[in-house]
Amino acid sequence: MSDRGERSRADAHAASAAWPYTRYGCVLAIVRLRATAPLVDVAQALRDGGIRVIEFTLTTPGVLPAIERCRVHFGADVAIGAGTVLDAEGAARCLDAGAQFLVSPGLDQAVIDQAHAAGALAFPGALTPTEIVAAWRGGADVVKVFPARALGPRYIADVRAPLPAIPLMPTGGVDDTNAAAYLRAGAVAVAVGGNLVDPAAIDRRDWASLTRRARDLVAATSSEADPPRT
Repeated sequence: MSDRGERSRADAHAASAAWPYTRYGCVLAIVRLRATAPLVDVAQALRDGGIRVIEFTLTTPGVLPAIERCRVHFGADVAIGAGTVLDAEGAARCLDAGAQFLVSPGLDQAVIDQAHAAGALAFPGALTPTEIVAAWRGGADVVKVFPARALGPRYIADVRAPLPAIPLMPTGGVDDTNAAAYLRAGAVAVAVGGNLVDPAAIDRRDWASLTRRARDLVAATSSEADPPRT
């Protein structure tokens, strides 16, 4: 492809740069569990706290049936996706189950291509500016900045300065004490896992605790983005 063609494709991609679930709020909940759990109940507790974008990782037992059941249970009210999608085979299984978006810790072009071919979104992982640009050029709808824990909100602001068209979603170490700072730094959304989805609370079937955590996180971010409907 010519340089002009490459620029045209990049310009068209940049024009659509945004968090695709704006009306659902700017928090993505990551459900990553080692033990079997009633995942629809987990998702319902998060939804009750105002979170409407939920990722189930492929490392979680029973994830594919859970995605299928959640798609039926929530309909259009909650966006359900799959995480830790590493290759084309995993992407195909998640998409067959009904995943609306695929999240990866790194960049695999086949995962992005399969997501888009199925009408789903792709959120590949990257950390350095070179990796972030590569993911964006590869068709990422949002780039998952991972692991963000060691770098913090200032890193997002520094990357956004020369790359304002690329939507970034910090992941790793995000909680209700720093989520708003990431959004102020220019992130379009934040992804929160263990600091939100507490395995001990789930083992106890303490759905009220999970809902409180979700509500606190939504409240912490609501001043930095349009508040989600609850």
